[in-house]
Amino acid sequence: MIYFEHVSKRYGQQKDTLTDVNFHLPMGEMAFLTGHSGAGKSTLLKLITGIEFTSRGQVTVNGANLSRIKTSQVPALRRQMGIVFQNHQLLYDRSVFDNVALPLKIAGYHFSEIERRTRAALDKVGLLRKEKVNPVTLSGGEQQRVGIARAVVNRPLLLLADEPTGNLDPELSNEIMTLFRQFNAVGVTVLIATHDLSLIEPLNYPQLTLEQGRLIRNELGSERPQ
Repeated sequence: MIYFEHVSKRYGQQKDTLTDVNFHLPMGEMAFLTGHSGAGKSTLLKLITGIEFTSRGQVTVNGANLSRIKTSQVPALRRQMGIVFQNHQLLYDRSVFDNVALPLKIAGYHFSEIERRTRAALDKVGLLRKEKVNPVTLSGGEQQRVGIARAVVNRPLLLLADEPTGNLDPELSNEIMTLFRQFNAVGVTVLIATHDLSLIEPLNYPQLTLEQGRLIRNELGSERPQ
């Protein structure tokens, strides 16, 4: 699903943000990307989504070589992904329903399909009864669940999350992690960047650990299957 092969990323004349990173996340796997603030976790996720591109090396996502992909092909690549942000990035002038439905509207789905998929996603995260309210009235945990529903409404092959529990208490954090595990259980590939080791250690999923841009722990391996 995701291959990093000798990947380095440098911004301008600065030192490398990522240096010679190698790993393989197989289809249907769930893993955690860990490391201190500034270790390179967000940069790595940006390389997967095509927001940034490598300085050296190759990133392949679901068979697409992002080192060679055309700018015009990036939107189609991102439609295979769901992305969850720490700060939710919700639109507070729209309802919960409209926030979750937005990716489907952009993709041009018929309204009946938008209604069906949006309500199914909201039901999955336990917010179907709040589809008409404004997100600003929700708690932090509920807002994060809206963000997750929006990320999965397009039925992505790959779900990426950047510090999705960073602003939540332990109980809510565990609820959010349970949702990710449920999506992984039905075949979605999941990669979650987090610094909260106390939260993820009991879950017993593979970890990738960055330190100053270098991958110092790789429980996934890096070899392509023969």
